Amino acid sequence: MRIGEAAAAAGTTPRALRFYEQRGLLPPPARTASGQREYAAAEVARVRVIRELLGLGLTVEDLRECADRLHLLAEGARPRCAPAAPSGGIVGRRLASLDAEISRLTDLRNALAGRAAP
Repeated sequence: MRIGEAAAAAGTTPRALRFYEQRGLLPPPARTASGQREYAAAEVARVRVIRELLGLGLTVEDLRECADRLHLLAEGARPRCAPAAPSGGIVGRRLASLDAEISRLTDLRNALAGRAAP
């Protein structure tokens, strides 16, 4: 399928597909004789995984660290993008960041509630 069709199937834009390709998240697709990009279902599935992971708060740079394994997620496997240590790796860093933000917001909520109490 052409880039517009692939983008629509993945729920994104052709510009995003080119961006993912430029950043190394998506391998360069096959090209037609006229030079147009051709995507298969596997690439569309990979783009869906990329969008899901970005939606979970990972960054493009995070995904570049495990770009060689993104196809496994698209196939339903559970590859590791992080070392075995829970505080290490991509997911561990993101979880630590979320925990810190939750703590900061909880402190902020408590301070505001303390000011609002009679």
